[in-house]
Amino acid sequence: MTESKNLRQAALDYHEFPKPGKLEIRATKPLANGRDLARAYSPGVAEACLEIKQEPSTAARYTARGNLVGVVTNGTAVLGLGNIGALASKPVMEGKAVLFKKFANIDCFDIEVDESDPEKLADIVCALEPTFGAINLEDIKAPDCFTVERICRERMNIPVFHDDQHGTAIVVGAAVTNALYVAGKTFEDIKIVSTGGGAAGIACLNMLLKLGVKRENVWLCDIHGLVYEGREIDMNPSKTQFAQNSDLRTLEDVIGQADLFLGLSGPGVLQPEMVSKMAERPIVFALANPTPEILPDLVRSVAPDAIIATGRSDFPNQVNNVLCFPFIFRGALDVGATTINDEMELACIDGIAELARATTSAEAAAAYQGEQLTFGPDYLIPKPFDPRLVGVVSSAVARAAMETGVATRPIEDLEVYRQKLDGSVFKSALLMRPVFQAARMAPRKIVFAEGEDERVLRCAQAVLEETTEKPILIGRPDVIETRIERAGLTIRLGKDVDLVNPENDPRYRDYWETYHALMARRGATPDIARAIMRTNTTAIGAVMVQRQEADSLICGTFGEFRWHLNYLQQILGRDGRKPDGALSMMILEDGPLFIADTQVHLHPDPEQIATIAMGAARHVRRFGIEPKVAFCSQSQFGNQGEGTGGRLRAAIKLLDARSPDFCYEGEMNIDTALDAELRARVMPSNRMEGAANVLVFAHADAASGVRNILKMKGGGLEVGPILMGMGNKAHIVSPSITARGLLNMAAISGTPVDQYG
Repeated sequence: MTESKNLRQAALDYHEFPKPGKLEIRATKPLANGRDLARAYSPGVAEACLEIKQEPSTAARYTARGNLVGVVTNGTAVLGLGNIGALASKPVMEGKAVLFKKFANIDCFDIEVDESDPEKLADIVCALEPTFGAINLEDIKAPDCFTVERICRERMNIPVFHDDQHGTAIVVGAAVTNALYVAGKTFEDIKIVSTGGGAAGIACLNMLLKLGVKRENVWLCDIHGLVYEGREIDMNPSKTQFAQNSDLRTLEDVIGQADLFLGLSGPGVLQPEMVSKMAERPIVFALANPTPEILPDLVRSVAPDAIIATGRSDFPNQVNNVLCFPFIFRGALDVGATTINDEMELACIDGIAELARATTSAEAAAAYQGEQLTFGPDYLIPKPFDPRLVGVVSSAVARAAMETGVATRPIEDLEVYRQKLDGSVFKSALLMRPVFQAARMAPRKIVFAEGEDERVLRCAQAVLEETTEKPILIGRPDVIETRIERAGLTIRLGKDVDLVNPENDPRYRDYWETYHALMARRGATPDIARAIMRTNTTAIGAVMVQRQEADSLICGTFGEFRWHLNYLQQILGRDGRKPDGALSMMILEDGPLFIADTQVHLHPDPEQIATIAMGAARHVRRFGIEPKVAFCSQSQFGNQGEGTGGRLRAAIKLLDARSPDFCYEGEMNIDTALDAELRARVMPSNRMEGAANVLVFAHADAASGVRNILKMKGGGLEVGPILMGMGNKAHIVSPSITARGLLNMAAISGTPVDQYG
């Protein structure tokens, strides 16, 4: 009881603090002065109004309408709460709006209408068409919801989608598709018994018919028993279409040899003895919330091989509408669809189902730690936080809309569109594209020192899928195999990736002799060399690069940066290569910002600072960005004699003498570097236009501090650190790096460099 009270209070606090509700409206354009006001409102706003009056389709260009969905309800069938009224439904509708924004970056207004008459409600919704690019009907009781949606679809020229019907049907369709795949059954042959004749239940059955189920194989039951021909009590046209010509009357009567039970009714409807009558390898979808028609452990007590789904997040295979509605609306809005048709819904099903059968993403694994995310009986559909959903599903929906002629703004290149969607989720995707393209042109072998780390294994899987590089893993094969299986990956040791086993590798003698030859006059005995080549995976990887068995090494997923750097310098710091500095790209909301040197030189001298700046400029250009380097200090253009300003001024003089081909300026404060107007006031004759995109510091503490603040408090995503000066032979990552971060570093490592990068 105490736990329940605590949960209730926590939920209320979540909704009340730090400000009431879950939504707010923010401006997307500046409004800082009279000029902004004149453009945002009178007189400038008239120009946009007149353009839209002349050509209505331009509303998608000049207003937020093309990315704005209205979530509309009258509160007559809210979640598991029933008819609680429009006002009480508002927290749910705000939550729906939050999900739209979180998962598909769609703006949303929640509209709660105090109107119980379905035709009047439809009139109200239709009158809102000028405001929205699409309408999501929500939590309207059956059969009223059918009437409202029908009228709105007939009269409105924008997508109208009742999520309780079609959203549930789409996710159920995807889950059943994969359940049948696992069970070795087909839509055409299965017998379905369903409980619940409401909006969701009828929509699911209609969707299953579209997927190939035969109508005569569907047995629908409700609170009054079987829906049969001639029944008069509690019937409507939606139920009548599934009426059976049968003398059977109860759920228990019809459940025999059913392949699929589909429950959208209430708790305890299905009993274990009924499950025992079902066909072999039964599929049980008990989707009532919060208490299912039957709990999974009761199903398995009589059918251990059953495939089970529920509507709850604490059991495997949660059928959750959030897998559908953000992404189907995203695709529909982006092509200016006039409706959401069957083909778009089926494309959504295919996208969701196929994604579950693919390798699980590292991001989903991180969000659901401890859960088995390998396709099979307990993983039929993706998790809501799988970031690939928006790219896969929305692009499939957009394609279907264009192919069926309902798109008013067709997309020319769907692959570019999908990459853009991925870029909205993976912040680094768009910036990393030039690097990935370069990496694909020159296949290279990348060795990962910490090959047993699950992040590395997921990265290796992604490397195989997205580049032409050949991963090499250092680690114990039995450990790696176990973790590959646990993570649901498809990579195969010895075929997809090469392996170095520190405990037993035929090249062991070659490796320790190579290390000893390099270090014999630096204190390393043969015994030390043997021990290091048995235990130190960073040294093993560096020796492989030195012997040209690999092109580049990635290490550092655990351990301290300088510990790894020591071995890289010992083995690879030759032939003019030396670590010049570490460069981190911080991806922020308004674009990338590069920080150096965060790791290598604690207190660099002027020559080292100049070299850091030149290396940073080279690397920035690898991302297709023209570098603008600011030397940052507490001192500003010579106003302080102490501190780091003197070394920065000396470094600038060295650069002036070398006439490099990039823009640089300093020394200056960070705000001066990033604010061109402020810089113009402080130093009118400065040689930089706009904001700097590379900040070079004369102390590693400052550079590292700025990097970490941007990462932890500024929402920045780090790509790096990139180890400059080593010819792209090795990079030392941060222990906090993600699998996606490792993939980015693999792409950087996979790009040959002509000069020591």
